Amino acid sequence: MTTFSPAIYAQRRAALAAQLGADAVAIIATAPERTRNRDSDFPYRHDSYFYYLTGFTELNAWLVIDSKGRSTLFCQPKDLEREIWDGYRLGPAAAPSTLGVDAALSVTELDAQLPKLLENQQTVWYPFATHKGLETRVDGWLNSVRARVRFGVLCPAQQRDVCALLDEMRLVKDAHEQDIMRRASRISAKAHIRAMQTSAHMLRSGQDAREYHLEAELLHEFRSQGAQFPAYTSIVAAGANACVLHYRADTAALRSGELVLIDAGCELDGYASDITRTFPANGVFTSAQRDVYNLVLASQEAAIAATRAGARFTDPHEATVKVLSQGLLDLGLLNANQHGTVDDVIAQRAYFRYYMHRTGHWLGMDVHDCGSYVEPTELGQVSTRQDPLSGETIANRPSRILHPGMVLTIEPGLYIRAAEDVPQAFWNIGIRIEDDAIVTASGCELITRDVPVTVAEIEALMRG
Repeated sequence: MTTFSPAIYAQRRAALAAQLGADAVAIIATAPERTRNRDSDFPYRHDSYFYYLTGFTELNAWLVIDSKGRSTLFCQPKDLEREIWDGYRLGPAAAPSTLGVDAALSVTELDAQLPKLLENQQTVWYPFATHKGLETRVDGWLNSVRARVRFGVLCPAQQRDVCALLDEMRLVKDAHEQDIMRRASRISAKAHIRAMQTSAHMLRSGQDAREYHLEAELLHEFRSQGAQFPAYTSIVAAGANACVLHYRADTAALRSGELVLIDAGCELDGYASDITRTFPANGVFTSAQRDVYNLVLASQEAAIAATRAGARFTDPHEATVKVLSQGLLDLGLLNANQHGTVDDVIAQRAYFRYYMHRTGHWLGMDVHDCGSYVEPTELGQVSTRQDPLSGETIANRPSRILHPGMVLTIEPGLYIRAAEDVPQAFWNIGIRIEDDAIVTASGCELITRDVPVTVAEIEALMRG
C-alpha cells in the first residue's frame, strides 16, 4: 500500500485553484453508492476526479476549492453506531490534519454552507455530465444565493466544466502515479502468468477447464497481491469467443488446438493496469495461429517504436495498420487482385474486416482515462474526408502530441471469423496483444512486459 502523502494532493488542489480565474469556486463530488439489488450495494469505488484532489476514499463526500486556493471538505460525521455497521469514518475533525485540506465540515451541513461559499463569486466550476442530479443540486444552491441579492449579495453568472481543467492535469502522470502504475502492472502480469499455466495444466491433466476457471485465477492473484479491484470486467475468451471484442468470461470450455484471449488488469490504489495476452489453451500454437500471432506482435513492435515524446497519438495506430495490412495480404486473408497494394488496403480500410478498433487509449485512474485525443494548440486546424466504408464525412483534427509522463495502451489485434472466403486454418483465430506504455523523451517504457509476449516465451512458460 502506498504511504499517503497529503502534499501531493495539496499541490494538485493548488494547481487547479490557479486555473479557476478570479472569484471562482470549484465543487467536486465523490461517487454515490449504487444499489445492486434490494439491500445490497455494488462494491464502492470513489470518483476519480475527487480522489485525484484528495486521496480520500470514503463515500458521501464533497470538495470545494476557491480561486484563492482554500479547500473545504464535506464528509460523513463521526457516528459510532453507524461505524459498527459500516466501518470507520475519518470525520471532519481529523480531516484537515490527515488530508491537508484547509477546513472540513459534516456533509449534513452541505446545503446550508454551499450557498455561503458561492456568494459574491463570478464562476462556479463543477464536473458536467458525471453525476446524475448534480446540476440540480448546483441550481438549488444558486437559487439560495439569488434569494439574498436584496442584501447586496452577488450570484455566480457563469457555470463551467471543471473536467476540462482536470482532464489536462490528469493526462500527464507524475512520478508518484507512475510508480503505482508500475506496481499494478506487475501484479497483473503475475495474474496472466498464473492463468496461462493453469490452462495448460488443466488440459494436460484431463480436467474440464472453463473460462471461469481462468477468471478465478486472475481474481485470486489480484487480491492476494494487494490490489483492491479488477480495473474492469475481465475478458476471458476461448476459441471463437476471442473474436468478440467485449466478450466476458463465461462457461465456454478451453480446448486443445484453440486459443484463449485474456484482457484483464487490476486496480491498485486508484490506478488501472490493462494487459491482453493470447495463448494456445494447451500451450502449443498451431502453424496458422503462430503466423497470425507473429503478425500482430510485429505490428505492436512497430507501434511501440512510434511511441515517443513529440510523436502524435495516432502514429502508433498508423504504424500498426501498415504492418497488419501488408501481413493480411501476405497471408492471403486479403486478395491483392481485389484490394491492390498495401496503400490501397489502408486507403480503402479493407483491413477493417479483421481489425476494427484503435491501437490504444489513455490509461490512468480510469482504464479508459480522461484527456483529449486532439492537440489543444491546434484545435482550429480541421479538414474533412469521406469514410470509404460508411460514406460519412469525418472531420479530422490534429492528433495529440505525446509528452513524457503520458500513459497509453498499445493493443493491436486481428479477429478472423469463419467465412467461406477465409482459409479454414484461420477460422476463429482472435488475437490481441496489449501492453501499457509510459511515454519518455526518447521512446516509451513498457511496464507490462513481465508477462511473456513472444511465441517461444509463451510456449516455454506453459510447459513449465
